[in-house]
Amino acid sequence: MRIKNHPILSFDGRETIPFYFNDKLYYGVEGDTIASALVANNVKALTSSLHLERPRGFYCAIGNCASCNMVVDGEPNVRTCITPLKKDMRVYRQKGRGRLHAKE
Repeated sequence: MRIKNHPILSFDGRETIPFYFNDKLYYGVEGDTIASALVANNVKALTSSLHLERPRGFYCAIGNCASCNMVVDGEPNVRTCITPLKKDMRVYRQKGRGRLHAKE
């Protein structure tokens, strides 16, 4: 789902950006956040609740909640609603609170 026609805003000329979500290739456009690109590709469940593991979708869209936390390029707890989409990003649904990896 993506707005294509708007009475005030123009969406022409934005670059298409490839990225991977759970190892599947998707495309977003320049100016998307990770979460907005996923929603535009009809991905509705971004993560799941900690205790009951129920699906969680796009909620606050300003980085205040944890409903969009994902693992991005190996980094857990990335708030995808405020993180700009970049070419060839690797994005994965996060299980639980996420685990940090020791840096070498």
